[in-house]
Amino acid sequence: MSAPKKLFIKTYGCQMNVYDSERMAETLGEQGYVETKSADDADMILLNTCHIREKAAEKVYSELGRFKGLKAEKPDLKIGVAGCVAQAEGEEIMRRQPLVDLVVGPQSYHRLPEMEAKARTGDKVLDTDFPEEDKFERLKRRPKAKRGPAAFLTVQEGCDKFCAFCVVPYTRGAEVSRPVDRILSEARDLVERGVREITLLGQNVNAYHGAGTDGSDWTLAQLIWELDKIDGLQRIRFTTSHPNDMQDDLIEAHGTCSKLMPYLHLPVQSGSDKILKRMNRSHTAESYLRVIERIRAARPDILLSGDFIVGFPEETEEDFQATMDLVKEVRYGTAYSFKYSTRPGTPAAERAQVDPAAADDRLQRLQALLTQQQREIQDSMVGREVGVLFEKKGRFPGQMVGKSDYLHAVHVSDCTREIGDLARVRIVSSGPNSLAGELID
Repeated sequence: MSAPKKLFIKTYGCQMNVYDSERMAETLGEQGYVETKSADDADMILLNTCHIREKAAEKVYSELGRFKGLKAEKPDLKIGVAGCVAQAEGEEIMRRQPLVDLVVGPQSYHRLPEMEAKARTGDKVLDTDFPEEDKFERLKRRPKAKRGPAAFLTVQEGCDKFCAFCVVPYTRGAEVSRPVDRILSEARDLVERGVREITLLGQNVNAYHGAGTDGSDWTLAQLIWELDKIDGLQRIRFTTSHPNDMQDDLIEAHGTCSKLMPYLHLPVQSGSDKILKRMNRSHTAESYLRVIERIRAARPDILLSGDFIVGFPEETEEDFQATMDLVKEVRYGTAYSFKYSTRPGTPAAERAQVDPAAADDRLQRLQALLTQQQREIQDSMVGREVGVLFEKKGRFPGQMVGKSDYLHAVHVSDCTREIGDLARVRIVSSGPNSLAGELID
């Protein structure tokens, strides 16, 4: 038997890219590839890229430049670029970096085996189409190898919202939801392999409208309740959501479904109605706050997470203060905040930009407030009992590390539990980025 070929994948960006990288590795596994952690050992290198962050494409070109020497040493090495930068840049990637053998967009990676075979003959291969066939239907069933206790599962892709700052509708396409029966099948396979917690993924996951088992389109809440029936699945999460798609049944599920964890990532982006309108967010600060009010009425202990952009075109100090006021009213357990940066081809890129120094100053002030809130909420966990799903061994002998119901990292010393166990833990102290706890007998 010939030795297996080695595949190195570097993943950038969101959880969906993590899921996509897993599926690409599984797909190429059918062609005899096994994953390696070192690019130097690889017979094929794949960069699974993200276009959300500033200068994303330039960072990919820089990374590719580092492989020139390796490619010279190993002429048979194949290098590919996948994901959203691949979709946005297309042929430009091969023009600027001739060492690249294949470029594949996020909707076409089910075609990787054919592309890899063609690249092996010396051809350059490009596929950034939005194919009519369902890539998930074309992907083979996932192998039965043992998995860690937590996994991602994509249920929805694309976005129809067209926020003025965002490239997702152009790189991932229109909203598409997977059928319920295929999601359930993949979820059961994951549970059989040791998974105890599944995070449902989508660019706009709470807009999910997949074909249900009764032939009608189901909501995300209906899907969650069906997943709730799977024996061995102990926790369900979902991300990322849009405030306009927090339907009544999903809010109710947060209060009634015991497997749905008390954590919700619900981006608002700004507290200024003027800026929200210019962002094309289609909600106001007030409507967002009313959604939060209803969610907390259903699940009072829920931990909220959000996204914020400061320095958006035309943002004034008054607009920024509206964002600070909203943050103070909501109180976030965790949040992601960024200074606005242009994305070519998006409406906001053509507008007058805010002074970079002012944007930097606003970002620092916002992050200071968010950090303060995060620490206060984390400190308030001391003395409470929480569920912890143990995911790995800690740095010290006898220590185990896992995630709480609220997604806090928790480490327990002298722990008698194993990876994959779900246990009750009393929180005894709070550190900068994690909690310490002790098992409850």
